Amino acid sequence: LASLAREFPHDKFEDHPIGTVRTFGETLRHIAFWNHYLAETLRGKEADGNANELPHADYRTRPRIIEALELTSREVLDVLTKYKDELDQKSAEQVLAFIEHNCEHYGQLAVYSRLAGVIPPASR
Repeated sequence: LASLAREFPHDKFEDHPIGTVRTFGETLRHIAFWNHYLAETLRGKEADGNANELPHADYRTRPRIIEALELTSREVLDVLTKYKDELDQKSAEQVLAFIEHNCEHYGQLAVYSRLAGVIPPASR
Protein backbone atom coordinates (compact mmCIF):
# COMPACT_ATOMS: atom_id res chain seq x y z
CA LEU A 1 0.00 0.00 0.00
CA ALA A 2 2.78 2.43 0.85
CA SER A 3 4.55 1.73 -2.46
CA LEU A 4 1.32 2.35 -4.31
CA ALA A 5 0.76 5.57 -2.35
CA ARG A 6 4.24 6.85 -3.20
CA GLU A 7 3.48 6.54 -6.90
CA PHE A 8 -0.04 7.93 -6.89
CA PRO A 9 -0.12 11.57 -8.05
CA HIS A 10 -0.01 13.79 -4.97
CA ASP A 11 -2.29 16.34 -6.62
CA LYS A 12 -5.04 13.69 -6.90
CA PHE A 13 -4.81 12.36 -3.33
CA GLU A 14 -7.99 14.11 -2.25
CA ASP A 15 -9.99 13.86 -5.49
CA HIS A 16 -13.24 11.90 -5.25
CA PRO A 17 -13.38 9.40 -8.12
CA ILE A 18 -17.19 9.73 -8.09
CA GLY A 19 -19.69 11.28 -5.71
CA THR A 20 -19.14 10.36 -2.11
CA VAL A 21 -16.67 7.51 -2.70
CA ARG A 22 -13.57 7.95 -0.54
CA THR A 23 -10.55 9.70 -1.98
CA PHE A 24 -7.18 7.97 -2.18
CA GLY A 25 -6.04 9.91 0.89
CA GLU A 26 -9.22 9.19 2.85
CA THR A 27 -8.83 5.50 2.11
CA LEU A 28 -5.24 5.47 3.38
CA ARG A 29 -6.21 7.41 6.51
CA HIS A 30 -8.99 4.86 7.02
CA ILE A 31 -6.58 1.91 6.65
CA ALA A 32 -4.03 3.47 9.01
CA PHE A 33 -6.75 4.11 11.59
CA TRP A 34 -7.86 0.48 11.56
CA ASN A 35 -4.27 -0.77 11.60
CA HIS A 36 -3.75 1.17 14.83
CA TYR A 37 -7.08 -0.06 16.17
CA LEU A 38 -6.06 -3.67 15.59
CA ALA A 39 -2.66 -3.17 17.23
CA GLU A 40 -4.32 -1.64 20.29
CA THR A 41 -6.90 -4.40 20.64
CA LEU A 42 -4.24 -7.11 20.23
CA ARG A 43 -2.34 -5.39 23.04
CA GLY A 44 -5.44 -5.81 25.16
CA LYS A 45 -6.30 -2.11 25.18
CA GLU A 46 -9.75 -0.66 24.70
CA ALA A 47 -9.75 0.99 21.27
CA ASP A 48 -12.38 3.41 19.99
CA GLY A 49 -13.42 2.72 16.40
CA ASN A 50 -15.85 5.60 16.03
CA ALA A 51 -13.60 7.95 14.04
CA ASN A 52 -13.12 5.37 11.24
CA GLU A 53 -10.09 7.23 9.82
CA LEU A 54 -7.23 9.40 10.97
CA PRO A 55 -8.13 13.11 11.05
CA HIS A 56 -7.56 14.93 7.77
CA ALA A 57 -6.36 18.01 9.66
CA ASP A 58 -3.41 16.02 11.06
CA TYR A 59 -2.73 13.95 7.92
CA ARG A 60 -3.08 16.27 4.93
CA THR A 61 -0.03 15.47 2.84
CA ARG A 62 1.07 12.35 1.03
CA PRO A 63 4.29 12.03 3.11
CA ARG A 64 2.37 12.38 6.38
CA ILE A 65 -0.27 9.85 5.30
CA ILE A 66 2.37 7.35 4.13
CA GLU A 67 4.27 7.80 7.38
CA ALA A 68 1.10 7.00 9.35
CA LEU A 69 0.35 4.00 7.15
CA GLU A 70 3.85 2.58 7.59
CA LEU A 71 3.89 3.29 11.33
CA THR A 72 0.56 1.61 11.95
CA SER A 73 1.49 -1.37 9.76
CA ARG A 74 4.68 -1.79 11.82
CA GLU A 75 2.58 -1.54 14.99
CA VAL A 76 0.50 -4.52 13.89
CA LEU A 77 3.58 -6.49 12.85
CA ASP A 78 5.32 -5.75 16.17
CA VAL A 79 2.30 -6.95 18.15
CA LEU A 80 1.92 -10.09 16.03
CA THR A 81 5.59 -11.05 16.46
CA LYS A 82 4.96 -11.22 20.22
CA TYR A 83 2.52 -14.08 19.70
CA LYS A 84 5.14 -16.83 19.70
CA ASP A 85 2.80 -19.82 19.81
CA GLU A 86 -0.64 -18.91 18.56
CA LEU A 87 -3.40 -16.37 18.66
CA ASP A 88 -6.60 -16.98 20.55
CA GLN A 89 -9.64 -17.36 18.33
CA LYS A 90 -10.88 -13.78 18.79
CA SER A 91 -7.46 -12.32 17.95
CA ALA A 92 -7.04 -14.65 14.97
CA GLU A 93 -10.41 -13.50 13.61
CA GLN A 94 -9.37 -9.87 14.05
CA VAL A 95 -6.13 -10.49 12.18
CA LEU A 96 -7.98 -12.25 9.35
CA ALA A 97 -10.39 -9.29 9.09
CA PHE A 98 -7.35 -6.94 9.06
CA ILE A 99 -5.78 -8.83 6.14
CA GLU A 100 -9.07 -8.88 4.23
CA HIS A 101 -9.61 -5.17 4.95
CA ASN A 102 -6.19 -4.17 3.63
CA CYS A 103 -6.57 -6.38 0.55
CA GLU A 104 -9.99 -4.94 -0.20
CA HIS A 105 -8.66 -1.40 -0.07
CA TYR A 106 -5.53 -2.29 -2.04
CA GLY A 107 -7.85 -3.44 -4.84
CA GLN A 108 -9.82 -0.21 -4.58
CA LEU A 109 -6.66 1.90 -4.71
CA ALA A 110 -5.26 -0.15 -7.59
CA VAL A 111 -8.31 0.87 -9.61
CA TYR A 112 -7.86 4.53 -8.58
CA SER A 113 -4.22 4.26 -9.66
CA ARG A 114 -4.99 2.79 -13.05
CA LEU A 115 -7.54 5.56 -13.62
CA ALA A 116 -4.75 8.03 -12.85
CA GLY A 117 -2.37 6.30 -15.29
CA VAL A 118 -0.30 4.48 -12.65
CA ILE A 119 0.33 0.74 -12.90
CA PRO A 120 0.24 -0.64 -9.33
CA PRO A 121 3.59 -2.05 -8.17
CA ALA A 122 2.10 -5.51 -7.55
CA SER A 123 0.90 -5.64 -11.17
CA ARG A 124 4.30 -5.08 -12.73
